[in-house]
Parts: sequence; C-alpha cells; structure tokens
Amino acid sequence: MNALQTHAGLAARFPRLEDIPPEYRLPGPLHQRTILIGGQLREWAGPAHTVLSPVRVRDPDGSLRPFELGSYPITTAAESREALAAAVAAYASGTGLWPTMSVDQRIAHVQDFTCRLCEKRELIVKLIMWEIGKSAVDSAKEFDRTVDYIRQTIDALKELDNNNSRFQVAEGTIAQIRRAPLGVVLCMGPYNYPLNETFTTLIPALIMGNVVLFKPPRFGTLLFAPILEAFRDAFPTGVVNTVYGRGEEVVPPLMASGQVNVLALIGSSRVADKLKKLHPKTNRLRAVLGLDAKNAAIILADADLDLAVRECVLGSLSFNGQRCTALKTIMVHRSVAEAFLARFCAAIAALRMGMPWEEGVFITPLPDSNKPAYLAGCLADAQAKGATIRNADGGQSCESLFVPAVVYPVDETMKLYREEQFGPVVPVVPFDDIGTALCYVESSDYGQQVSIFGSDPDTIATLVDPLVNQVCRVNINCQCQRGPDIFPFTGRKDSAEGTLSVSDALRAFSIRTMIAAKSTAASKALLDEIVLGHKSAFINTRFIF
Repeated sequence: MNALQTHAGLAARFPRLEDIPPEYRLPGPLHQRTILIGGQLREWAGPAHTVLSPVRVRDPDGSLRPFELGSYPITTAAESREALAAAVAAYASGTGLWPTMSVDQRIAHVQDFTCRLCEKRELIVKLIMWEIGKSAVDSAKEFDRTVDYIRQTIDALKELDNNNSRFQVAEGTIAQIRRAPLGVVLCMGPYNYPLNETFTTLIPALIMGNVVLFKPPRFGTLLFAPILEAFRDAFPTGVVNTVYGRGEEVVPPLMASGQVNVLALIGSSRVADKLKKLHPKTNRLRAVLGLDAKNAAIILADADLDLAVRECVLGSLSFNGQRCTALKTIMVHRSVAEAFLARFCAAIAALRMGMPWEEGVFITPLPDSNKPAYLAGCLADAQAKGATIRNADGGQSCESLFVPAVVYPVDETMKLYREEQFGPVVPVVPFDDIGTALCYVESSDYGQQVSIFGSDPDTIATLVDPLVNQVCRVNINCQCQRGPDIFPFTGRKDSAEGTLSVSDALRAFSIRTMIAAKSTAASKALLDEIVLGHKSAFINTRFIF
C-alpha cells in the first residue's frame, strides 16, 4: 500500500458524527467558567481555552475537522497569586483548621470527597477518553484505579498512625513520634494519566494535612471541571485551590514567592529544573518528582521470543507508548534480532487502530497535535543515518493517527538512541555482548526501570547486580510498569526525586515530628491529662479502625 492509500485508509478510520455510539457521546460541550479559590467557585469572565479532541470528525465530503469538547479559563498570574494567598491563609503556618485536624477527621473528609468523585464517574471517564484519546476501557480503568488508590492510601494512613499512637521511653525521655504536614503543596500532573497520576500526589498531600495548589495538565484539563464542586464541598475553605492558565505565566510567580513548600510534579526534568531554580529558599523546598525515562528492554540470545514479543508490544505501545514506564528502547542480541523483529512486526500488524470506543482498539489518536511531526522527524533522522522502518506502513500518519514504527538498526548517532520519544515509535538496537547493553543503561541520563528477557539464571544475575545500582526497578521477563501501587515507584539520575507508592507518598508529603519530656511523675501526669482529656490532636493514643 502506498503512502496516499495509507493516508486515505487512516482518514476513513475517523468517524462521521452519526457513527459515534450514543453511549460514548458527551451530553454537549462543557464550557467551564469557574475557578476554585479560597473555598469559592468564582465565576470567570476572562479568556478561555477551547478544548479540541484528538478524535477528528469526518464530514460528508470526506474532510476531517476537529471535535470541540468545551473550554476552560485562561487565568493570569494575578489569580494564581490569589490562590496562593488562600492556601497560605488556610495553612496559617500550621495552625489552620486542616493541618491541626486529627487524622481520623481528615480521613473522613477524603472519604466524603471519594463518594462525591464516584458520582461523576461516567462523565469523567468519557472526558478522559475524548480529551486524550485513551481507549474507553483504559479510561474506565484509570478512574477505578484512582479510587482504589485513594482507599489504599486511607488504609495505609490508618496503619501508619496506629503504629505511631504509642509513647516511647528511652534513656529517661518519654516521646511520641508522629508525622506532620509540610505546608503548601503545588501539584502538577501529566496528561497521559491526568486523573490517576495527579491524584497519586494530591491525595497523600491532602490527607497528611497539607494545603494544595492544583494545576491541571495541558491535555486532560476539562475532566477536572466536574470535580471542582467535590473539592469545594468536601474540604475546608482554602485547602484545595486551582490554578489555570498558561504554565509559563501562572506557575513561576508561585515558586518565586518562596511560599510553596513542596513541588509535586510529574512531567519533564527540564520544567522541574526551571521551577526549582525560581524558589528563593531552596533548602526549604521539598520536591516530589516523576520525570523523564528511557527504559530499555534487554533481550538476550536465550530469551523466549514469544514471551519477549508479547511483553515488548505491551511495554512499548500501550496507550501509544505515552507512558513514562514505557519501553522506549529495545536492545536485542544480534543472533536473534531478525527472528525477534519478524515476530514483533507481525504482532504490531495485528494491533487494532481506531477510535477510543471501539472494542479491542489498541492504537488511538494522539492528544498532542505536534507529536506526529516530531515522530516523523525522528524517523527521518534515523533513516538518513542508516536505519530502516521494518513494519509495513510504519510511521504513516493522518491528523492524530500515527501508525507505530519499528526502527532498526538504531545506533548512538540517531536521536532515537537517547531522546525519549513518548509515542508509537520503537527503536531497536542490536548488541553482540552484554557489556554493550549494560553500558547503554549506565551512560543514560535516566534511571527509572529496565526489563531483561532471558532464561539463564547466571546471566540474569550478572545483569541484575549492576543494574539495580543504575535503575530503581529491574523487571525479569516482563515489561516495565508502575504498579502494583503498594510497590515503590521512583527513579535515579534525572528520572525522579522522592518515592511514590501508597505508603511512601504519605512519608514524602510529611515529616517526622515528636514531643518529648523527661520521664518523671509530673511529666507522666501531664501527658495523661492531655491524652485522657482529648486535649490534643497530636498527643493521643487513639486507634483508628
């Protein structure tokens, strides 16, 4: 099939308006005109950003047009400063209602929020699907996983607080050690998991007693509009405040104020570096960052190729490869490279490409309108330097649909060797000895995860021992991934700062704080009176069920 035919075939995959199943349609354009600041949903009369879906609509003449989903406010630095002032007032140097509230009371507020969130499930799932092109099945999974994460976080906090509810006596000192909040947290999530990954920082930050400034991602912004009322009604005034607008305009004033205590960002290391440098008191700033990654799969000569192909297809192309944990480079032993490529390309040819609501769809429209051109540039660079696209129609595109491309052989002269492509392009690098594969990981700027495929225990062990000192998760005969959420999720080098998991996140957004007194009769009597009289939210021995 030539390029013209491929383009026409891709264009035909976009629906006519009447072909969209009724159960997946939105009730109509959602024009958000409110922002949440200081416990109030303020009306916004200023400029708004029009949200266009990556799904195009095919008109009767065959032309494609963007599908408008709605719009949201483009606020200014003035509104971001107001949001910051509201958060600072709510925290009140740690004396505010929320940071001094007992743990069980904060848990009750988060549970109330979760119930309100679940009431909006159907609309939020549809908005995820339409805004970022994620399949309907995966959009639903993202919502449900987020709710599960919140509930697991509540359970983890109960366990953490119960373990800290007793007094300790050592060397004549009575002490109680608990965890206290850090202050104002700026939360910024990514567009690939706009709900889930945003909430993996926002929820633990809140439940530990911090107040939050929340900026939605650039794609997947509108899906938070139905949640604003839940934030307002479930939490005290000023505990959650939204920041809309262009990031380069509304975020720098927040950081430059010196009043942000924690930067929680899942995005690029370039943005994180700029924001951290803006803070005037860097020693007071804690950062919880999930950043870039260039995770590699290392396929050894004795690997089960059927297993390796199955895992590498999922690892490299789930949600079009738009995951930080995606396999973004496949290194394969030269002796099995051709056999692997043949099976891998056949597996990719069998993937279904289409619209997010179609049953069994795997490749869907890309939310970033600039991404197809960027990927095409990466392919042109690789081809000019000796690589070829090994799968039929690989790299062909129409509007937001991009056919996955398998590129081989990729080497260090090509952009794809080091750049994180974050899309459906799979660079395959041949190697002749294990040292080459190890050197690739060791010399990388990123250190999130790696996958090893092989069957010899001695060889696997030889690889694991150095790799665990380069990355934070080594996957054996399986793809890279984040979950389960109880496991630590972090990275070395430029890939992350801080650790996220259900329990680790609670620690990331808090600090160990203690009260101490001499072990005397007077001290014991005083502490008894405080505890038995329920006079303090911090000094207590309550057990949360």
